[in-house]
Amino acid sequence: MRNLLAELLAERDYLLADGATGTNLMAMGLPPGQAPDLWNLDAPENVTRLHESFVAAGADLILTNTFGSNRCRLKLENAETRTAEINRAGARLARAAADAAGRPVVVAGSMGPTGEMLAPLGTLTPEDAEATFGEQAQALAEGGVDVLWIETTFGFDELGMAIAAAAATGLPVASTMTFDTGGRTMMGDTPEKAAEFFHAITPPLIAFGANCGAGPAMLVDTVCSLTRAVDAGDVIVAKGNCGVPQMVEGQVVYSGTEEIMARYARMARDAGARIIGGCCGTTPEIVRAMRDALDGHERRETPSLDTIEQRLGALTAGARRGNNSDRDEQLAARRSSRRRR
Repeated sequence: MRNLLAELLAERDYLLADGATGTNLMAMGLPPGQAPDLWNLDAPENVTRLHESFVAAGADLILTNTFGSNRCRLKLENAETRTAEINRAGARLARAAADAAGRPVVVAGSMGPTGEMLAPLGTLTPEDAEATFGEQAQALAEGGVDVLWIETTFGFDELGMAIAAAAATGLPVASTMTFDTGGRTMMGDTPEKAAEFFHAITPPLIAFGANCGAGPAMLVDTVCSLTRAVDAGDVIVAKGNCGVPQMVEGQVVYSGTEEIMARYARMARDAGARIIGGCCGTTPEIVRAMRDALDGHERRETPSLDTIEQRLGALTAGARRGNNSDRDEQLAARRSSRRRR
């Protein structure tokens, strides 16, 4: 079985991933509250247009529109019986856009959390969780993805089940976690803990890292922490939000600009990321700005926390909520010192 992602990583210093799916589809008319995944069947021309826009912007890797296409999430749309159909359709749409690019473009099958809590905190059993992920992974494989991409996760137990189910297809597997609560996951785990978890996976992941979160500054800081905890040969992923979401006249608007995200792309590379893209709010135009920023960029030293904040903005208070770590105390002390100056 060909491993296109491994081939491209062997040839190039970095790869550019795409941007947001849900927020871009909403801008294209996706009704509020409707699952983007349903458009794989109901409005495939819009999903195709988005994939083609990212490819035209220079993306080397595009994610399928299947983040919420597992049985648990689709049940909320009364579409759980169409799980395999929605995933196969999503994979085929992305595959067609990639194959028409005239250059190698990796298709990554997006798999998000179930949205349920595992027993005993919830009703989802480990057996049901693994079966749920297995159903999605198999359908994405049948649709022609190159790699299975488990993203926006926050708990090791569920993530381990998703990885096991994905690996059973024989495809390479990548995974990203979200660190947005004091530089930790929602469950309180640090990037260093995540690195330990990822290193224990057998067979090893082809890439791992961070996505979503509390803006580009937090994402780059997280990548710095991951890089310090991993081995030289590990492939780190950075896929941060386009700034911080804000409500403007009843609409969710992301604060990032092309200039900020171009800086983020370079700093993510400097921090050690080899697959760099955007998450929520990241448009094809911003991906193009990131491509332009990365082309010809030579990796520099890992940025300090001060440099990250100077170039991308302060780590938000919300991103530090509930964190009593030494790093948080260091951050607070630096801010206090700046106020005194």
